[in-house]
Amino acid sequence: MKIALLTLGTRGDVQPYAVLGEALQRRGHEVVLSTARNFESLARSYKLDFEPVDADFQALLDSEEGKQMMKNPILAQRNFGRWVHPMIQSALDTFYKVSLQSDKILFHGKTLAGFFADQFPNKMIRANVIPAFEPTAEFVNPVLSGVGLPSMLNKFSYKLTEFSYRMMHKPVLKFRQENGLSSLTEGYKELPSIYGVSHHFLKEPGDYPANSHFTGFWYGESPATLSPDVMKFLQEGSPPLLVTFGSMPLATKLNMQQAMIQLAEKLNTRIIIVKGWGFENTGDLKEYKSIKIIESAPYEKLLPLVKAVIHHGGIGTMAECLRAGKPFLTCPVLYPMGDQHFWGQLAFQKGCALKPIPLKKITQDQLITAGYELLTKPNLYNNSRRMADLLHTENGIDNAIELIEKPILST
Repeated sequence: MKIALLTLGTRGDVQPYAVLGEALQRRGHEVVLSTARNFESLARSYKLDFEPVDADFQALLDSEEGKQMMKNPILAQRNFGRWVHPMIQSALDTFYKVSLQSDKILFHGKTLAGFFADQFPNKMIRANVIPAFEPTAEFVNPVLSGVGLPSMLNKFSYKLTEFSYRMMHKPVLKFRQENGLSSLTEGYKELPSIYGVSHHFLKEPGDYPANSHFTGFWYGESPATLSPDVMKFLQEGSPPLLVTFGSMPLATKLNMQQAMIQLAEKLNTRIIIVKGWGFENTGDLKEYKSIKIIESAPYEKLLPLVKAVIHHGGIGTMAECLRAGKPFLTCPVLYPMGDQHFWGQLAFQKGCALKPIPLKKITQDQLITAGYELLTKPNLYNNSRRMADLLHTENGIDNAIELIEKPILST
């Protein structure tokens, strides 16, 4: 089959699709990944065909306008048409053209590709790693977990997704008009869905429709390797603490460089910092032999070699921690909105992590105390190893492919 993978967002929204696409390609399918142009090198590293869209949300987030949008939702809504609508319409045009050439289309909810699903009956599948697009009474919408809504409002909390769709009404309508399609459709609500989530970690809702499935986490093996200097650092002493805050701009009162120095000195621990896109300034740390700074790393190769992890709470990073059996502390960069707190809180309830502390609220003393607990609590390590054992009994990628290859995804 010719399979199109459509996604938008940050690296956490794109890499799972690359992993899934690589596996589909190994099964003999012809796969194209379509997303923002800045992810072309990622797609090529997985040997996938690539169709770029002019919708670089990472560049928007890094811009002054984007930073203001993150801080001020009212300002964001007021300027949404100017900042976001043109990117959405351009992306929809590209996604639609790619879909016309495909036998099966898997799409992230953020792409809004469901709004042309009526043109491709029995071909489109929602494919996400965050279950935020279908309402359930069993858990709150992950992107609202930090708000603290009572459980009786769980199902209602998914109205946020519908509201976000309504905010995109104009570019969607314009896209359909310019492509000769009829007025707006809401057929996306009845589409089949697969989620790259393990039922061992989050129970699949009993009130989901029959054509929605948790497959297990979508684990892959990155073609990248650990560099010789990273391997040398790992071999020179005890397993280090890994610190990373993903690809979002950081908002915190902490001096992050001083925080890392204090963490290393007071806990007598070595630290690896993965800068990603979120940890910009590290110049003061280069003279500390106990701290190693790297731009990126394949987590499936790095995490088995570290002691524990402090991270932002993205599902990709968290899933790799769980696979490696490593306990962690989440410091959500997006809070109270965003799914990072949801995963951190769930891991805390499972005994695999400390209770999450939002990055913008954490103090130096809290970081030191949490770091000490993270490095010394035996139960965290026992529970993390048990979870890893459970996850090793399932293959989320194979389960997803089995569903994708069905003529019509149902049960």
